[in-house]
Amino acid sequence: MKIGQPSSALNTQALNQLNKNDQQLASGKRVNSAADDAAALQIIERLTAQQNGFTQASRNAYDGISYAQVSESALGNVNDAVSRIRELSIQAGNGALNDSDRQALQEEVSQLQEEISSTLEQANFAGKPLFDGQNVAFQIGADANQTNTLKAPNSDFLSAINSIDISTQAGVESALQISDDAAQLVNEQRSQLGAFENALSSNIRNLSQQNENIAASQSRIEDADYARIVSERTANDILSQASIALRGQANQNAASILGLISN
Repeated sequence: MKIGQPSSALNTQALNQLNKNDQQLASGKRVNSAADDAAALQIIERLTAQQNGFTQASRNAYDGISYAQVSESALGNVNDAVSRIRELSIQAGNGALNDSDRQALQEEVSQLQEEISSTLEQANFAGKPLFDGQNVAFQIGADANQTNTLKAPNSDFLSAINSIDISTQAGVESALQISDDAAQLVNEQRSQLGAFENALSSNIRNLSQQNENIAASQSRIEDADYARIVSERTANDILSQASIALRGQANQNAASILGLISN
């Protein structure tokens, strides 16, 4: 029986290599466990974590863009209402109008004031108020301290807008000044939101490029070389068959020797 042991060990080794080759071919990966390459596996796991971080950071950045877009849209509606109030204020300055005419104009202004208040008070993103004056930070990188903070738009101009009264000609000049100040503040905030959106869009492009580079590096370490593995499998298969043949021959020789001894 000792004669057959070397070929048995050889066959076991060949079968183990065949199983490993089959696993690599099935998974498409060179490294499927720590036994394949412990050092490479650690690198792969770190790269995977980094890729996941980049992916989530991109999602955060997209949410930041959506947040800014919703805010900007609300401010756009406010700006339209402020512009209309200004137009009505100029109209109220027409000396040909009487108090009744101006009161009719003020009624429209009051409706616009309510619309502005409602927009600023109710606007939200996923339940979070947009105009509460609270800055919002978005994690836009895979590592600590990689954030971009949006200086939240506010409604500081609302009380001044609500004070506009053009029911008399005396209130026209004040209404025009308040409207101009409010429009300037709204447009400044819209510009800040636009700049924030552009910054996040640029960041998303950078994250995508980094993710591609990391994926390429991981692929070089982890992915299976099919041509090499198929070649190895063929060699291991031949080795396994040869081992089986050798063991069979060894067993025959052992049987012959035992037969001669028994005779």
